[in-house]
Amino acid sequence: MFEHPSGTTREGLSIAEACAVAGIGRTKIYQAISDGSLKARKCGKRTLILRDELRHFLASLPIVA
Repeated sequence: MFEHPSGTTREGLSIAEACAVAGIGRTKIYQAISDGSLKARKCGKRTLILRDELRHFLASLPIVA
C-alpha cells in the first residue's frame, strides 16, 4: 500500500500507483477515464485517482462465471 512517511495512507493515487494497486495497465486506466467509467481529478499537471473511485471502478467490472 502507498503510505506517506508519517504512516498515513494516501487517498490520491497517480496513474502508475493506480495501475499497481489494480493490477491493470496504463492503457486500460486511461481508457476507463476517457469513457467515464473511472473518475480522475487533476491537480496542476498531475492526474490523481481517489482510492474510493478505483474501488468503485473495479467493483463495476463484469463478474466471470
